[in-house]
Amino acid sequence: MEIQEAIVEILDKFTNLEAELEAELEARTLQYEYYRDSLFEALDCPRVPLGSFARLVRGSGMPKTDFSESGVGAIHYGQIYTKFGTATAEVIAHVPEEKAKKLAVVNPGDVIVANTSENLEDVCKAVAWVGESDIVTGGHATVIKAPEQNAKFISYYMATGQFNKDKRRHAFGTKVIDVAPKNLAKIEFPLPPLEEQQRIVDILDRFDALTTSLSEGLPAELAARRSQYEYYRDQLLTFPRKGENQ
Repeated sequence: MEIQEAIVEILDKFTNLEAELEAELEARTLQYEYYRDSLFEALDCPRVPLGSFARLVRGSGMPKTDFSESGVGAIHYGQIYTKFGTATAEVIAHVPEEKAKKLAVVNPGDVIVANTSENLEDVCKAVAWVGESDIVTGGHATVIKAPEQNAKFISYYMATGQFNKDKRRHAFGTKVIDVAPKNLAKIEFPLPPLEEQQRIVDILDRFDALTTSLSEGLPAELAARRSQYEYYRDQLLTFPRKGENQ
């Protein structure tokens, strides 16, 4: 009984530590979101419709059944709000070259937007493509092509409270919610000089790493503590059976 109580006490300490880290991560995430929104709100620059400085291309096709082991890199609209953050240089899906020819091309520096979702929060979730080669996307996604602007700046802005408030006025549907490219093009964006765009991106990249990166910051520490907990739990709960060598 004493051994069992000791095991419970040890595992409780790990559980409490994990809960504390989760609470701290949640608080840091809220701080980051507030700071991000404040950075954009403080910009002293014109706000102009997205369609005035970008070309929007809506994709079509590309069901998941088209995915292949190799071929042309692809980002499916559903992956934008389940697998990716603000930007990515890597894909997790490919399609055959013949099928890729019929899809919307995403050049380095473009932003891919999920036009369709089952909830308002995820609709218009964006990811900047910062890889080195062209990829493709398909239906329920729109490619924002603004080669003279910073793609990550655009993507970060599309996560702000102000953008989310604006997009609600253009969202239609009940079970499935959609923001058409023609309506997305009407939403106003702040457009400071490129140097200022890069300054904001650099700041937000550092904050983003602290709240979302699995290789640094609190998420990395939380993942490490979970691994430790699972390791010690398995070790502590594995007892030799009778007759086994001890």
